[in-house]
Amino acid sequence: MTPNYSTISPFLISTKSKWSRTLGYIGLCLGVVLLLCSVQMFMNVQQFISGKEIKKSGYDFVSVSKLITDQNMGKDNRFNAAEIQEIQSQPFITDAAPLISNEFRAQISAGNIIPFSTDLFLEAIQDDFIDSVPPSFQWRPGELHVPVILSADYLEMYNIFAPSQDLPQLSESSIGKVQLQLDCSGMNGSGRYSAGIVGLSSRISTILVPKSFLEWANQTYGGKKTEHAARVYIKTENISNPELVQFLQTKGYFVNKERTRSARIKVILQSFVSGLGIFSVIVILLSMMLFAFYLQLMIARSKDNLKLLQTLGYSPTWLSHMMSKRWIPVYAIIIVVACMITIALQYAFSLAFSYKESLSPFIAWPVVGVAAFLLIICIWFNSRLISRELNRL
Repeated sequence: MTPNYSTISPFLISTKSKWSRTLGYIGLCLGVVLLLCSVQMFMNVQQFISGKEIKKSGYDFVSVSKLITDQNMGKDNRFNAAEIQEIQSQPFITDAAPLISNEFRAQISAGNIIPFSTDLFLEAIQDDFIDSVPPSFQWRPGELHVPVILSADYLEMYNIFAPSQDLPQLSESSIGKVQLQLDCSGMNGSGRYSAGIVGLSSRISTILVPKSFLEWANQTYGGKKTEHAARVYIKTENISNPELVQFLQTKGYFVNKERTRSARIKVILQSFVSGLGIFSVIVILLSMMLFAFYLQLMIARSKDNLKLLQTLGYSPTWLSHMMSKRWIPVYAIIIVVACMITIALQYAFSLAFSYKESLSPFIAWPVVGVAAFLLIICIWFNSRLISRELNRL
């Protein structure tokens, strides 16, 4: 007959006081809840602060221009090639790209559907700095159609302005269907092109056209080769890097304060959540130590009986395995309860902030992964502890 745990359970003397065991249950559950909530809150902070398209591939993108003062406002305050090269060479800046603008007059109209025309400025930058680049955002010399990427902020401003001028409001999906006319003129002649909005940018507040078109048009109509840029976009891993901030201040470069403020707030919140995660790990370790104390005390009180069982032929390996299995349901229940509490807190959090941004009421998959990892660690720790104590006998 194969022996089972019920055969040896009468030989194990449990501690008279259940206080240490109960306190261990509560502490472990609390620690797991704090850790799971920390992981979930870290991801929530990423979604709230970073936005949808501001951060791409783990990098921050921010526009830099020269600060205009009473002393330099009559000068050419654009970046030259040497200054752009200096920015690119900084170790805390991953890359930098000039945002070139038109050196000719550009006028756009929408025909009879939207009776509206205006002079405007056009800008261009290399594609990997744009948050969303559709395949149609290309232009070659000789083509009469120019694709345009419009700032999402500009579309919002137009929809606010449109009703007062008896103009139709447009959605993100319908704006691409509007046929535009782009007129370019300068000292070397003029030209007319059809244009269409092929995408919206949440990162760059401007009207973007392909770089190939703008460089060609500046030379063709303006008679100038593009050499200077009023703005430079920098790509960095941390916009709040003190060395980066010091460099920009020393050079007298202006950066969007709201953008850097958001980055600083993100760093503070992430530091707080990380601190909470470290505290939760400490609570879990203390709870595991309390469990270890309880198991050591139980094995110590049952020392004589366990020696007798080994004398009767029960191997330490089998005894360790059977005693460890008893604790698996306990750890599983604690982890499941902690997950349910985390789900309830995340659901309440999503309802509280639903007015600001769409947030999933369910916990993210990394949270589930952390819970599963904790369950494995607890079972492994418990098995190792029991095995070690039995081998000491």
